[in-house]
Amino acid sequence: MNDWIAIGALALVGLLIPFGMMVVSALLRPSVPETSKRATYESGEIPTGGTRIRFNIQYYMVALLFVVFDIETVLLFPWAVVYQDALAAPEYGLLEALGPMLLFVAILLVGLAWAWRTGAVQWAQTPRQAASESDRQ
Repeated sequence: MNDWIAIGALALVGLLIPFGMMVVSALLRPSVPETSKRATYESGEIPTGGTRIRFNIQYYMVALLFVVFDIETVLLFPWAVVYQDALAAPEYGLLEALGPMLLFVAILLVGLAWAWRTGAVQWAQTPRQAASESDRQ
């Protein structure tokens, strides 16, 4: 029962500190309503044009590919550290130790080949590439 009292006290302190900070901040901050504070940009710049900007979808494709291959790197480094000992162990063969990661890397290489073939990793086209693509159509 004493463990639950400690957990409850910790939860209470964990909630009281942030709420207390918000209350103190609301009481002490200056409240000067100005129209410039409600503007889109507080720098004094008058916004021109619409607020909706169309981004190139290629940006999102490159970002998603970066996330996928960044996660691959994050998984490869700990795997190399852990399975270094597994290769030295006599009960594991080379295929049992390296097989799962080689399959993982093979799947990612197939994905990279597909992205490369479809042009997902190509940010901009040179005039020669654009001309050859228009000739194909």
